[in-house]
Amino acid sequence: MSSAHETETDVWTTEDAKSLYMIDRWGRGYFDVSPDGNLTVAPLQERGSKIAIRDVVDAAIEQGLRTPLLIRFQDLLHHRVRALNEAFNRAIAESKFRGTYRGVFPIKVNQLREVVEEILDAGKTYHYGVEVGSKPEVFAGLSVHTDPESLIVCNGYKDDNFIRTALIGRKLGKKVILIAEKLSEVRMITRVAKEMNVEPMIGLRVRLLTEGAGKWKTSGGENAKFGLSTAEILAAIRIMDEAGMSSSFKLLHFHIGSQVPDILIIKRAVREATRYYAKLRKMGQRIEYIDVGGGLAIDYDGSRSTFHSSMNYSVEEYARDIVHNIADICDEERVPHPNIVSESGRAIVAHHSVLVVQAFGSIEKTPMSPIDIQTEEHKLIQNLLYIKDNISGPNLGESWHDLLQIKEEAQKMFELGLLNLDVKARVEILFWEIAENMQKIASSLEPEEVPDDLGELRKQLADQYICNFSVFQSLLDHWALGALFPIVPIHRLNERPAADSTLVDITCDSDGKVSKFIDLNDVKDTLPLHPISGDQPYYVGIFLTGAYQDIMGDIHNLFGRVNEVHVFLDEDEESGYYIEETIAGNKIHEVLALTQYDNRDLVGKVKAQVDGAIKQDLLKPTEGMRLLADYERGLKDQTYLSLTSAP
Repeated sequence: MSSAHETETDVWTTEDAKSLYMIDRWGRGYFDVSPDGNLTVAPLQERGSKIAIRDVVDAAIEQGLRTPLLIRFQDLLHHRVRALNEAFNRAIAESKFRGTYRGVFPIKVNQLREVVEEILDAGKTYHYGVEVGSKPEVFAGLSVHTDPESLIVCNGYKDDNFIRTALIGRKLGKKVILIAEKLSEVRMITRVAKEMNVEPMIGLRVRLLTEGAGKWKTSGGENAKFGLSTAEILAAIRIMDEAGMSSSFKLLHFHIGSQVPDILIIKRAVREATRYYAKLRKMGQRIEYIDVGGGLAIDYDGSRSTFHSSMNYSVEEYARDIVHNIADICDEERVPHPNIVSESGRAIVAHHSVLVVQAFGSIEKTPMSPIDIQTEEHKLIQNLLYIKDNISGPNLGESWHDLLQIKEEAQKMFELGLLNLDVKARVEILFWEIAENMQKIASSLEPEEVPDDLGELRKQLADQYICNFSVFQSLLDHWALGALFPIVPIHRLNERPAADSTLVDITCDSDGKVSKFIDLNDVKDTLPLHPISGDQPYYVGIFLTGAYQDIMGDIHNLFGRVNEVHVFLDEDEESGYYIEETIAGNKIHEVLALTQYDNRDLVGKVKAQVDGAIKQDLLKPTEGMRLLADYERGLKDQTYLSLTSAP
C-alpha cells in the first residue's frame, strides 16, 4: 500500500484533515470536521447547528436505504437563495441604485421538482423566479410559478408551441419574458401573440464581444451560439414596431458562460451590455430589465483563483460590481437605472447536495498481506534483492533505471517462454516493493534532488479504491469535462490517511474513474484515504454536486438514479434534524423498462426457459420454481451493489 504521508511520528489532528482536504476553503463555512473525526455540515453556517453526515447515512440505512446515497440539505438550499438575494439588495442600497433585483433560477441546472419548489419557496420574499430553456421546461415552469411579481425568463430556441405555452402565462397575469435568440423568433412571437390577443414581454439577447473564461468560455464572444448582433437588434426593434408591439421590448439579455472564474470578465461584459441598454433607452426603447445571465462561479477547489474550477471573487463582490457598473454607465449616459436580473444556478444549488459512496475494496500495487513466493535463486530475483538492499538518495536515479531494466527483461523472457509464473510473480512483487521504498526516499529529499524520472512514481503507486457508484450517472461532468469536485472521507478524519489513491466505480468502463482531485496550486493525481477495515464500511463524500450532476447523468451499464434523502434542521429533534423525505433509487426492472425490456416479458421468457429445463430433466420442478422466484425478486432490487460491509 502506498504511503500518503511520510512523517508518521507527527501527531495527526482534525485540523490537519481540514487542511489536507481544504475543507475550510471550499466549504465556505458550511462544512467542518468534528473533534471525533466526522465531517459535519452547517446548512445555516454559524446561525444554525451542525450535522454529522455519517449520522444521516446511518439514519437512512435504518430506513432501508443503502449507498450510494444522495443527501440534500434543504436548509442550505434556502440559505444560498437568501444569500444571493440579500447580496444584491445590500449592493443596491449601498449604491443608491434606483432599480430592483429580480433573480431567476435556471431550472436546467437542476430540474428536479423537489429542488425547484424549495428554491421558489425560499425566494418568495424576494420575488425570485425561474428561467426555462426548452418546451418541457416551460411547461414545468408555468406549473410551479405562482408569484405574479416574479419573472419567468424563456431562453433557448423556440417554436410556435413553446411561444404559445409561454403566452398562456401572460394570459394568467404572469411576467413571462420571451428572449429572442434570432430575428425569426421575434416575428414568431409577435405573430403568435396577435393570434392569442395578448401583449408579449420580449427580451433580446445581445451577442457581446466580451468572451468568458474557463471550460464554457465559448458561450460568449462573436462566435457564440446565441444572440443578436447590433444590426439584428435594430432590425428586431423594427419588427416589433411594424407589429404594433414597440412597448413589448422589456429586457436586454446577455450571457458569457457558466462558471466564470474571473470577476474582471464579468465587469467588462456588464459594462458592454449596459452601454447597449443606455443607447437603446436614448432611442426611446422603454426597456425595464438588464439580464446579466449566468456565470456566477463556485470555488470547487478552494484556491480562490482564476483556475477553471475556482473563482477570484465572492457573491457579495459579484453583486456589488454588477450594480455599480450598471449604475456608472447609466449615470454617465443619463438614462434610468434598470431592474437587474441574474440567472445564477450553480451558485444556488451546488452546495446543498452531497453524494456518499462506499469504498468496499482496493486494487493495490503492493499487497497488504505478503504473498509467500520464494524463488531467490533466480538471477533476476537476486538482482532485485541487491537493488532493494542498496537503495539510497545518491543512487536513486541509477537504481530506478536498473529496476526498470529488470522489469523489461523479465517481460521479454516471459514472452519467449523462458520465465515461469512463480518467478514472474516474485519479480512483480519485488518491483513494486522497491518502487515504494524509492518513493519514500524521494519524499524525504528536496525537490531538486529527486531525479526527473521518478516524478510520476507516486501516481503509479496509487491504490485504486473501488466505490459503489457510477461516474456516468452521478459525476458526469468529471468524466466529460474534467470538472473537479471536493472528495473527502466523511469519517475517520481524526486518523492519518495512509494511502494515496484514486477512485474507480463499478461500471465495466475503464473511464469510470476519478483520478483528478482538487489542490491549492494545481490538480492532484491522487487522494489520501484510509485503509478499508474488513468489518466496517468506509464512506467517501463527493461534494458540491447539486448543479447539473443530478440531471445530466446517464444510465450507462443501466445504473440508475441513486437513493436520496432530504434533511431539514429542527431544534426540537434530539439529533437537531429530521429526514423529511426519502426517495428510493431506480430498481432493476425500472431501468430495464427505459430500454424497452418489459418486466412481464422478461419473467415470461425466463419461465419458458425454466420450463424447458425441467422437461429436459436439467432441473427439478421445485428448484426451477425457486430459481424463477429469485429472478423475479432480483428485478425489484436496486441497480447498485448491495453491500453490508467491506469484504
